[in-house]
Amino acid sequence: MLTDPAAARAGSLLTIDLEAIQANYLRLKKQLAGVECAAVVKADAYGLGAAQVAPALWKAGARTFFVALPDEGICLRKILPEAEIFILGGLMQGAEEDYLHNNLRPVLNALHEVERWAGLARAKGLQLAAALQTDSGMSRLGLSEQELAGLHAEEGLLRHLDLRFVMSHLACADEPDHPQNREQLQSFREARMAFPHSRASFANSSGIFLGTEYHFDLARPGAALYGINPTPGKANPMRPVVTLQAKVLQVRSIEKGRAVGYGATYRAEAPKRIATVALGYADGFLRHLSGQGSAWYKGTRLPLAGRVSMDVTGLDVSALPPDSLRPGDLVELLGPDQGVDDLAKQAGTIGYEILTALGRRYYRIYRGG
Repeated sequence: MLTDPAAARAGSLLTIDLEAIQANYLRLKKQLAGVECAAVVKADAYGLGAAQVAPALWKAGARTFFVALPDEGICLRKILPEAEIFILGGLMQGAEEDYLHNNLRPVLNALHEVERWAGLARAKGLQLAAALQTDSGMSRLGLSEQELAGLHAEEGLLRHLDLRFVMSHLACADEPDHPQNREQLQSFREARMAFPHSRASFANSSGIFLGTEYHFDLARPGAALYGINPTPGKANPMRPVVTLQAKVLQVRSIEKGRAVGYGATYRAEAPKRIATVALGYADGFLRHLSGQGSAWYKGTRLPLAGRVSMDVTGLDVSALPPDSLRPGDLVELLGPDQGVDDLAKQAGTIGYEILTALGRRYYRIYRGG
């Protein structure tokens, strides 16, 4: 029973199991069999709270962390003063001094970034740490073959850099049989030959399960840490991390033909009981779930009735015994009956979006860690 008045005021409760995140990290580390396992905590640890998640991962043994943007790195540095922190988004122009002041390592994604970071190192008489990303076929971030050739042509450019590792990113690792995986592996192998003294990093969460040839020296899992299945189509090897529960505001009986919600998109085909719960798209509960998502209560599935509104959502609770669901009771949106990947499938999206969309209005409960 929660005694915090803030829990009573909240419309929904979000519980994050830090012990499960730690267990997932150790599971991945075991899969890597001696290869270093980093942790990706970008987007506020995939929406779960980097201030709580990052220290739990540090306790589990993670020492290398990745975020997307410098501001995320600055926040993380305050939490983990001894961690090695890399910025996946690269070297933001005009923010170079912020990287230096906060001991952040850019992932250099283009030749002009290498030139700027090396130029700063030369001007200050320092050797600055960084990672170097090559484009192995995703055509998103990383030096192209032409840029790599240009890099090697600029003699001495890397002399001022402490190149921590060379990396690339898999586009189709969650599809083990996709030919792109082998193509990217070969491309990355060829690119890293020019950096024989640098470590290499290639595998993301799903890449860890493609086999040891994808592991190299450092893996960068993110989604799997938070319970998203890195092996779609197979049993999820990760522990679930998140439970989301919404409070029932009221339950009403409606007659056949009665509409529910905006646009009158739902009309009862028979007498129904409808529960309105305190959860909506302002909380990150995706509007695309309208008419196709579901909640659960004590093992019974409760289909969404009508559109997801900003603050509330309707549920068809007719399958429950009368008076078994009352105002103040909690229904499950994420939990034992419905995981992150299940809800994502209903919304036509991926678990990443479900987690990173989680809003600020939930009363958050952290377990373990």
